[in-house]
Amino acid sequence: MADPAIRTEQLIKTYGRNRGLTGLDLQVETAEVYGFLGPNGAGKSTTIRLLLDLIRPTSGTVRVLGLDPHADGVPLRRRIGYLAGDFIVDGRQTGHELLTYLGNLRGGVPKARIAELADRLDLDLGRRIKGLSKGNRQKVGVVQAFMHSPELLILDEPTSGLDPFLQQEFVAMVREAKAAGQTVFMSSHVMSEVQQTADRVGIIRDGRLITVERVEDLRERAVRRIEIVFDAPVSADEFAAVPGLSDVTVNGARLSCRLDGRADPLIKAASRHTVVSFLAEEPDLEDLFFTYYERTETDGVAA
Repeated sequence: MADPAIRTEQLIKTYGRNRGLTGLDLQVETAEVYGFLGPNGAGKSTTIRLLLDLIRPTSGTVRVLGLDPHADGVPLRRRIGYLAGDFIVDGRQTGHELLTYLGNLRGGVPKARIAELADRLDLDLGRRIKGLSKGNRQKVGVVQAFMHSPELLILDEPTSGLDPFLQQEFVAMVREAKAAGQTVFMSSHVMSEVQQTADRVGIIRDGRLITVERVEDLRERAVRRIEIVFDAPVSADEFAAVPGLSDVTVNGARLSCRLDGRADPLIKAASRHTVVSFLAEEPDLEDLFFTYYERTETDGVAA
């Protein structure tokens, strides 16, 4: 069995009296897409910097592609593509000059490969980087991370500043990377791109993983906002008793509620009436975090 692409054991990072990580045990398998989720300050960027040896752990162990990021940093970086949430580089160069330079550092990247990725992202490589918007700078960052087809992609908020159309192109690029056997470790606040790409999701709170879930299971148990319009008024009491529903309100023929878990009981209750429209809103990450944080506190799990 292949070694994990990423493994940390009891990883701790302290900043004076503050702890960035409080004993992180993380395992990312080879050729999987792993979504790393959590609110600001939870420890996502600290974890990524430790994986890349940009900072050093206070204690614990880190292995990336089977190597120690500190002792084996030079050969390891050749095998990794990294993108920070805000891609900052020397703005005097054009996109083409920068990507050519970075490609040469990696032993050379075919010009056709760079041009193909730039075209997919609608990126003008002839412009100087200092004149680009944040979104266009981020496109340059995406190209430099993907262009050498690395074994491991480490992406920290990769679509920050990209418009929705280009976010979908990014999703396609991640899927292609997985199909080619590459591993993707991705921190993100965009739930849709995680759901469309990730095999598993880890949710971090206060520097420690509180759950690791398959995306299918995560979606099934996530809290969703539901709105149903019937062709005639209905009773709130009828739906208040449905398992998994909360915040049930009825305004004539319009039902609004929150659904936690499977939709089957709600669908069966609604089927006793004529449904005009049915809207289920996917949860945003803040709702998802709140759900899991509340569960860990209720279960008495140390955060």
